[in-house]
Amino acid sequence: MLKINEEQWQIAKEKLRRKYNHLSDEDLAFQAGEEDKLINKLAQRLRRNPSYILFTIGKEIQDINSNRL
Repeated sequence: MLKINEEQWQIAKEKLRRKYNHLSDEDLAFQAGEEDKLINKLAQRLRRNPSYILFTIGKEIQDINSNRL
């Protein structure tokens, strides 16, 4: 399970938006405590499995100051 705070999410969200420019604000909407809902929504939208989404977001927040996707 992923635990992410608002500050981390804002940065991860921008990285996801650059990598997947077709994602909407609604796709990237996040509320603390609803990480599973976000993961499943993104998995469906990106046609990937939830473990891929977890890996991708985890990688983005691991080095939050990096500009890498």
